Amino acid sequence: MRYCNNRAEDVKIAYIGGGSRGWAWNLMSDLALEQSLSGTVYLYDIDYHAAKNNELIGNKIPKYYPEYDNFTYKATETAAEALQDADFVVLSILPGTFDEMESDVHAPEKYGIYQAVGDTVGLGGIIRGLRTLPIYEEYALLIKKYCPNAWVINYTNPMTTCVDILYKTFPEIKAVGCCHEVFGTQDVLITALEELRGITGLTRDDIKVNVIGINHFTWLTEAKYKNIDIFPVYKEFCEKYKTTGHGKEKEAENWMNRFFKGNQRVKFDLFLRYGAIAAAGDRHLAEFCPGSWYMKNPESVAEWGFSLTPVSWRKDRTKELMAQSERMASGEERFEITPSGEKGVAQMKALLGLEDLITNVNLPNRGQIPNLPLGAVVETNAVFTADSVTPVFAGEIPAPILGLTSRTVENQQLVVKAVIDKDLKPAFSAFINEVSNHLDLEDSKKLFNEMIENTKEYLGMYQF
Repeated sequence: MRYCNNRAEDVKIAYIGGGSRGWAWNLMSDLALEQSLSGTVYLYDIDYHAAKNNELIGNKIPKYYPEYDNFTYKATETAAEALQDADFVVLSILPGTFDEMESDVHAPEKYGIYQAVGDTVGLGGIIRGLRTLPIYEEYALLIKKYCPNAWVINYTNPMTTCVDILYKTFPEIKAVGCCHEVFGTQDVLITALEELRGITGLTRDDIKVNVIGINHFTWLTEAKYKNIDIFPVYKEFCEKYKTTGHGKEKEAENWMNRFFKGNQRVKFDLFLRYGAIAAAGDRHLAEFCPGSWYMKNPESVAEWGFSLTPVSWRKDRTKELMAQSERMASGEERFEITPSGEKGVAQMKALLGLEDLITNVNLPNRGQIPNLPLGAVVETNAVFTADSVTPVFAGEIPAPILGLTSRTVENQQLVVKAVIDKDLKPAFSAFINEVSNHLDLEDSKKLFNEMIENTKEYLGMYQF
């Protein structure tokens, strides 16, 4: 890598999960639009054909957009080749297949336990973690061997435990976990200011927030536009829409908002309960709360204005994306460059010293949240500068939400312990301690064993 005229050139990015038909395409768009960076993206995926398609898609960008010729793409057959001397590593993988995820999400339903996503917390999140974290142990060691000074950006869920195991396996690693959920909440605050105060033309960067919590159960304890405290405005907004919800997503029906939509009623209810702004999508927030609150059954989910995302839909959508990938790789369909709204490329730019950045990320707790355990992975703002990420002191988790947060942190640490010890007993302790699990011990054992059996192919390293 070298610098020339305030540009970073010959940047090497290793993309693990490089056959992705979502995050990889987002990265391609964002890199094309960031003309202060140039270099090569090395794409590694266990599905080499998918990575090769992305190589072809990425390298066709200058054909359609001659002004965007700053990055080239190369699929690799080994992770080592992708990682060797990388400046940045992007991790975005699917642990196992959607068959295993189908069990994670839907096996508990016959016991009356529902999950909107099933990839972060809850019973499905625990089992997914057992599959995912051993893979992350391996990648942490590969990063230590081939690119120990690289900055690692993780997008895979369960976010918290993925970042945690990276640091526990390679303590000197330079890794952050990135999530866009807070950005959506800033959009809601913009809507409240527009509707109730007539303030228009705002962007997310205009909304200054203090971020605190854990991934997907993240909160704002401060929110300001210039000298305006947004909390009174948001309270008024919540009171106005607490029963009907408020969501522009109702206006359009497309693949994303069919099952990802939400009308913010869960957000509003949590604010009115606790006085802090819940800063994630309703589908995620609901999974950190007792099932009787928002996910008693599919009918109550519908009443609260969000959706359970069936894994059958994910499977069908994957087939559509695979077909689209083939069309774009062959040149039958043009790759459209669209800003993703993610901060990954902006983080790279800041870490390369081209500009400073403040944004929310997941990092081990160094005291930025004093009333959560040191070392536990938490989500707060952090300052990105040249080769440095420094978490911002966020203060204490508000007392009313500390209980739910601490319980989840304890469960996440039990899952990490299970992975490190290669012993399922700590994972079962987390399973029975999950706030959504209303089952007695015997039914908990039956369900746990069933879910483990359904993903046993990926759990050969554990003691059963």
